[in-house]
Amino acid sequence: MKKNLITRLNERPVLCAEGYLFAMERRGYLSAGGFVPTVVLENPDVLRQLHREFIRAGSEVVQAFTYYGHREKLRLIGKEELLEPLQKNALQIAKDAKDEFKDLDLLVCGDVANTNIFNPNDKKSYVECQKMYEEQVQWAKEAGVDFIVAETINWVDEMKIALKAIKDEGLIAVTNFAIPKGDLTRCGKTPEDACKIMENLGADVVGLNCYRGPKMTMKLLSKIRDKVSCHVAGLPVPYRTTEEQPNFLNQVDPGCDCIPGGNAFPVALDNLFCNRFEMADFAKDCLSKKINFIGICCGAEPHHVREMSVALGKKPISYKYYPDISRHWLHGKDESFLDINTSMSKKY
Repeated sequence: MKKNLITRLNERPVLCAEGYLFAMERRGYLSAGGFVPTVVLENPDVLRQLHREFIRAGSEVVQAFTYYGHREKLRLIGKEELLEPLQKNALQIAKDAKDEFKDLDLLVCGDVANTNIFNPNDKKSYVECQKMYEEQVQWAKEAGVDFIVAETINWVDEMKIALKAIKDEGLIAVTNFAIPKGDLTRCGKTPEDACKIMENLGADVVGLNCYRGPKMTMKLLSKIRDKVSCHVAGLPVPYRTTEEQPNFLNQVDPGCDCIPGGNAFPVALDNLFCNRFEMADFAKDCLSKKINFIGICCGAEPHHVREMSVALGKKPISYKYYPDISRHWLHGKDESFLDINTSMSKKY
């Protein structure tokens, strides 16, 4: 019998690759700013290939690219009629990608995200958010997903709405907050208290995703792990955020003065990128702290995912092409290189 997410987490960590928005924007298939995932309909083969690359790198979860594929985002571009086909296509593409790798026993998850319309002082927004989450969760359930992630939400009450929509359909729920500057949710809760509220309301996994790099995420995850009894998720962005700039939404690049507006987010973060080994260290840190749902968010690339998988003691498909510097003509140790290395190292 296939093991569900919780059974797997009870036994070992599970690795999940996210970051489809940034990946598709960098490849030239959607526009930054609006970040509407129309690539699902316009260039589905590109999305299929990214799923394959993440799977080959070690992701055990195929996350349907429904992030930001909701009614409000499509309203921005005047194409609300694309909502249902976009959602259903994304779910089918994820399922098809899973089926290409039958030997891996992968999980498929649905995804609901921040609606960008939630207003704690406007009860109408509660109703609209509820409708948005319910329709997305229903499509995901019809597609037969294994669980649903609600993520990048920074209001506790908005997360409550998303969680209820998931649990009302009898699905496993992962609730991941994104914490802005100040180390609190937008309603003033500490991350650990916000996650405890979700656990008490039935969330199966609680944690953090997006906004913060590995170090600034782990700073908060440790407190969450101490506060809750359920499984904990950590999916940072692969950018070097700091105490002064804990999230990447308002980061600057001191080495560059030609960025329009001076804000590196979202399209000039290159110089702040984490390398693969930094992400591997994050995965190891999670393992030592019993944080079991481990992953990477906006900015993720397959080389990050592979190094995280290796750090967790696995050898994914693309491990076949793992770096072997011993074979490099300059840095290698192969005997056939020794003479040339000696002479070239002096030159370089």
